[in-house]
Amino acid sequence: MQKQTVIYDSPVDALVAVSKRMSILEERYSMPSEDFFHRYSAGELEDSVDFVEWSNAYEHFIAIRERIEKKLRHAA
Repeated sequence: MQKQTVIYDSPVDALVAVSKRMSILEERYSMPSEDFFHRYSAGELEDSVDFVEWSNAYEHFIAIRERIEKKLRHAA
């Protein structure tokens, strides 16, 4: 598997893209991303390709969201 880098025009675009990917996985596994991440982090789920990607997507989602929220707080 080859790693691919995607560059977004804005943090909001990146957040939307990551959210869409997480939504697909949430539907596939009938589990919200937050619940998945807690279970995966606790070692309750295997290290399948989907789960590793989902975990990375969730961490990326949280980081982007925090950056956006920080900018919004400073703009107010």
